[in-house]
Amino acid sequence: MATTNKPSASSIFPIAVVVLAVVIAWYGLTVYLNAPGAIERVLDALGPWTWQDLVQATLNMQRPVLPAPHQVAADLWTSLVDWPLDSPRNLLYHVAVTGESTLVGFAMGTVLGLVLSICIVHSRTLDRALLPWVVASQSVPVLAIAPIVLVILGSMGFSGVAPKAVIAMYLCFFPVTVAMVQGLRSPQVIETEMMHTYAASRWQALWMLRLPAALPFLFPALRVGIAAGLVGAMVAELPTGAQAGLGARLLTGSYYGQTIQIWSALVMSALLGLTLTGIVAAIETWVLGQRRQA
Repeated sequence: MATTNKPSASSIFPIAVVVLAVVIAWYGLTVYLNAPGAIERVLDALGPWTWQDLVQATLNMQRPVLPAPHQVAADLWTSLVDWPLDSPRNLLYHVAVTGESTLVGFAMGTVLGLVLSICIVHSRTLDRALLPWVVASQSVPVLAIAPIVLVILGSMGFSGVAPKAVIAMYLCFFPVTVAMVQGLRSPQVIETEMMHTYAASRWQALWMLRLPAALPFLFPALRVGIAAGLVGAMVAELPTGAQAGLGARLLTGSYYGQTIQIWSALVMSALLGLTLTGIVAAIETWVLGQRRQA
């Protein structure tokens, strides 16, 4: 008899407890951090006030140090409902811009990581000469390399999605390369010797043995890579002063002291990251399921 994996109360309860604890802590920090500003700018002008007045003032400030959860939720709702999808005031517009750069960079980084891993596994010289540089490349902070890459690509005539996708690729290719090197080397000696027995070529052994064995290593790396690519795409939007994208939304919010706008963009970027990693996880479940049935 087939069983369905439905979430039970025992699995949902710990998540609900953690979410509730985070919300309560968030409200507590909101009151604590906003209290000095509320006293100085709001309550002192009203005369005598109580602690209830203080709490209410801290939770409803126009430009708080830390916005309350309900303020972030209200800003998200207003952005999504009150403005058309092609308006820069709608967060989905910025999600589309950042998501496009992320997906293009993710595709480029995945291809680059696969090519590098295949080369490293099949060449001892490249293994010794290339892999250390792949690891060393991640020691350079993306905030330092992003302006350099953007200036170079801009001087070559590349603009729009391409420069941001390159930064996203820079963060995507590393986990794919490292995981695939390990995955392609995962077949046991007896399996590789059997391929030699059947006189399989190097490419046949790669396609029939090494790549299927590497799939369990690939998909966790893809989940890490697409999340890193999202960070790279948002970082790439900062030095250019871009007018669209979640990174640009964060930048304009910081320019004008709109902390609520900053936090709503952060929440939306987190939701975008969860969505993208969820899609990769769904593809992983389907592919590995098909592999087990084959």
